[in-house]
Amino acid sequence: MTKVAADAGERGEERSRCKWCRRVLPPQKMGRPRTFCSQACRQWHWVGSQRASELQLNETELIITKDELDRLHDELYVMACAVNDAERDLAAAGAKPTIRELREIVDWLLDAARPLRDRELTPPSA
Repeated sequence: MTKVAADAGERGEERSRCKWCRRVLPPQKMGRPRTFCSQACRQWHWVGSQRASELQLNETELIITKDELDRLHDELYVMACAVNDAERDLAAAGAKPTIRELREIVDWLLDAARPLRDRELTPPSA
């Protein structure tokens, strides 16, 4: 099970993520720690493990469709361009950018980052 730091690491807590879809799992006080957010994720993990052993893949190898990889590359390119634009805009704004300028830069970066944040890999269709 993978752990991630809590919001901004302020409380120093760690939160678990689903082994399959990477969603943050709700905190638990008792019982065995959860590793999946749903029965569907548990099933997809099992199917993936079976398929990986059939193909003789190890833990670090992954099969992804070309379309999915192309979409990911496109989203990463948009994000990289937004970072470059933000750096250029900050340099052009000088030593004391206005709040409006900063807000526009942050909004631009957030618009570029949201598709990556909201991305969910979909299981293969049957």
